[in-house]
Amino acid sequence: MATSAMMAQDKKSFTLEDLIPGGNNYFNLQPKNIQGLRWWGDLMLKGEIDELKAFNPANGKEETLITLQEVNDLLAAKELGKLHHFYSISMPYEQKWMLLSTRKHRILVDLDNKEVIWTQDIPAKAANQDWNQTTRALAYTIDNNLFVKTNDGKEMQVTNEPEGVLCGQSVHRNEFGINGGIFWSPKGNLLAFYRMDQSMVTDYPQVNTSTRIATLEPDKYPMAGMTSHKVTIGVFNPATKETVYLKAGDPTDRYFTNVSWSPDEKSVYVIELNRDQNHSQLVRYNAATGEKEEMLYEERHPKYVEPQHPILFLPWDSKKFIYQSQRDGYNHLYLFDMDEEMGLSHKQLTKGEWIVKDIVGFNEKAKEIIIMSTEISPLQSNAYAVNVKTGKRRLIGASEGTHRVQLSASGKYVIDNYTAHNVARSINVLSTTGKGKEINLLNAEHPMEAYNMPEITLGTIKAADGKTDLYYRLVKPVNFDASKKYPAVIYVYGGPHAQNITDTYNYGVRGWDIYMAQLGYVMLTVDNRGSSNRGLEFENCTHRQLGVEEMKDQMKGVELLKSLGYVDANRIGVHGWSFGGFMTTNLMLTYNDTFKVGVAGGPVIDWKMYEVMYGERYMDTPQDNPEGYKNSDLTQRAGDLKGRLQVIIGANDPVCVPQHSIAFLRACINAGTHPDYFIYPGDGHNMAGRDRIHLHERITRYFEDYLK
Repeated sequence: MATSAMMAQDKKSFTLEDLIPGGNNYFNLQPKNIQGLRWWGDLMLKGEIDELKAFNPANGKEETLITLQEVNDLLAAKELGKLHHFYSISMPYEQKWMLLSTRKHRILVDLDNKEVIWTQDIPAKAANQDWNQTTRALAYTIDNNLFVKTNDGKEMQVTNEPEGVLCGQSVHRNEFGINGGIFWSPKGNLLAFYRMDQSMVTDYPQVNTSTRIATLEPDKYPMAGMTSHKVTIGVFNPATKETVYLKAGDPTDRYFTNVSWSPDEKSVYVIELNRDQNHSQLVRYNAATGEKEEMLYEERHPKYVEPQHPILFLPWDSKKFIYQSQRDGYNHLYLFDMDEEMGLSHKQLTKGEWIVKDIVGFNEKAKEIIIMSTEISPLQSNAYAVNVKTGKRRLIGASEGTHRVQLSASGKYVIDNYTAHNVARSINVLSTTGKGKEINLLNAEHPMEAYNMPEITLGTIKAADGKTDLYYRLVKPVNFDASKKYPAVIYVYGGPHAQNITDTYNYGVRGWDIYMAQLGYVMLTVDNRGSSNRGLEFENCTHRQLGVEEMKDQMKGVELLKSLGYVDANRIGVHGWSFGGFMTTNLMLTYNDTFKVGVAGGPVIDWKMYEVMYGERYMDTPQDNPEGYKNSDLTQRAGDLKGRLQVIIGANDPVCVPQHSIAFLRACINAGTHPDYFIYPGDGHNMAGRDRIHLHERITRYFEDYLK
């Protein structure tokens, strides 16, 4: 024991600069990675800083395609700027042509002849750029309008809308899997795009305080139960310069999600979701006329339906497509067949108490789909090949850990980049058939070996329902002494679409948790019911009553802490951000004899003031669920605050707008309670860079002052 203590004393201690993004030593303590790995057909490109190499998994041969100096000599000769590394290049064609972008230009370089063969100027204010490799046309936005620049440099303005109408940009506040507003057809002949009229949406008065006199810069922010925006979908034909809009009827009562194209470019498919978010329809429209052709499939649920993925046609059969649904309680694949004689039919392709997280691509020769799933464990993400005819699955790669894979063009190989609780990082080239030789590119060393690390363990406890297993992560103090009594802090998120505990390096522990363990705290995280990757019932048990079941489960975590002889039950704190800020504040008010100190970041205080899509999915509208909204309104219980609570926000938060925390302060003043408050001027929902270091210094100081 004495020897172990001496070894621990010889190791380094962490600083926040080591552990928090934005810290000056943060990236040095991350597991080593290989940047710039990607596929060119079935050859793997290794885009290093100084040279670009191609590796053939079939024979193990590697060749240098071009050096950085050679590329920059070519660019300099034509005054096209400079390339700094090969991390972001691509090889989009069968020919040995490399596509790269500088600040002002998109450029194709012939690597055989070492010459620039094509360039495209990028407009100075171009945003939301979407380049089509077949036609080499660029779609982009400037301010609120959509433009197209053709292969030969002709510029076309697709829309000419007034202020308050956005085109070619993400809509519905990035819910429902939406992350953009431009959708090229498969051959690049047509362009679908979102048009969002938000002129009728209430302005939230964000203020820019960096100007000489503070400037009003309002956000369009539709709060739950209030007037939302109107979305339509246009289809632009660059050849005729004409646009038609899908004739979907009144757009005020629906969300238009998961836009996709038919392989022949004749049809546009949209998953339409009613505003109540409990009824979705897959609808096909005629791309040439905008006419609605057919409603192909619909889904209902008493709580909510949440489409996240567009349909995906099989590359070898243009009459069959994959649809993803949680209809049986877990997200799975369904194969639809649009047989002209038999009509539309479908069958379930994957099934089980696990979820399909993503479709990576296809192996056309083997007639297989490559997916990521939680079949082995909800803490993991593993690659599988799924036979489209039989539904049989085959694991690709190691059975442990959380994997990210890139699929080669034919689907024969993957680059598998994974971590596990005891694997810092492993990168391998694998055959998806299971017959090829595994080629290891990297086994990263544990980057924190020189530091005095705490003990990190994983376990399960029963949820408040008495039957559901919840995963927890426990971090013991550095130089742990079981005879001592330690303060404990629960880090919480607890809401949908998030999972804190995964089988990644050190079980996904946060740098701040390690830092607090170094200062002598026990750190606990529990993924309660309501969080993600455990199926629909696990998540939607919180419907119409956010915060209730989640808090019950977190209190099971408190029971665990109190059962540990080394935890001081009188010194328990809690910290979380966003939904976790809501949970932190709620726990401090509801269980005010349990939690002594809390730090709530960017908290939702009153769900009536949160945005339409997210808020109404999980709570319905304030008009339909007044009791649920009343019970979750934390201003109503401001007088229950006993412990020390610090609320921290970004002054220009567009997600949980500042009105939440300001309303809570007013309620506390009226009730005679005294939270602390800190604002980061100019920041949004999260702090970045040096502000993030300052933030964690402040959070740490608060617990040191009042919990230690």
